[in-house]
Amino acid sequence: MLTPPPSLTRAHVAARLPDDHARAWFAEAVADARRAATAPHAPSAWQLRFVTAGRHCGRDAADAVRTLLLVEARAGTETLTRLYREGGAAERRAVLHALPALVDGPQATPLVDDALRTHDTRLIAAAVGPYAAAHLAPHAWRHAVLKCLFTGVPLSTVADLARRAAGDAELARMLAALAAERTAAGREVPRDLRHALTLTGVPTEEP
Repeated sequence: MLTPPPSLTRAHVAARLPDDHARAWFAEAVADARRAATAPHAPSAWQLRFVTAGRHCGRDAADAVRTLLLVEARAGTETLTRLYREGGAAERRAVLHALPALVDGPQATPLVDDALRTHDTRLIAAAVGPYAAAHLAPHAWRHAVLKCLFTGVPLSTVADLARRAAGDAELARMLAALAAERTAAGREVPRDLRHALTLTGVPTEEP
């Protein structure tokens, strides 16, 4: 089931914009995206706005603006994939944030996999949202959790962590091995790692 974020509304995003110029630009961009949703063969002016959102709306609001434009345009997997592949980190984050509202199957998981191969912590955090929780295969999801631990991305960003970790013996084994490795090296075991181990509910010999 598609699940747009509750905060992803036009009013909520507009309230974050810095000035009247940004709000006017944003209103026009949303109108372009809505036209594209009802006339998919019309010129895609909204896609240029998607790319230039940071220039007009400010860096702080740009992720939300871009994500909303994708949702309003009802961008399909092909369009999402192209915008992701052609975009920089900011555009890629927006695509990842929009996936739960636009893609109801696993066909966009290659984009999540690609983000998880990077060392960009903001991109990794965007990748482990509700779409990954719903569609990543167990092996890939476990490695996403470990990637967060290795890169310092808080596990609080991992959607549905408690649900997916519960009873996962293989995840517990991987986490316990990582904890033992850190302890042997004289390094502290992160609180997030211990918390994830607890969520599995699987007894381990974690130090």
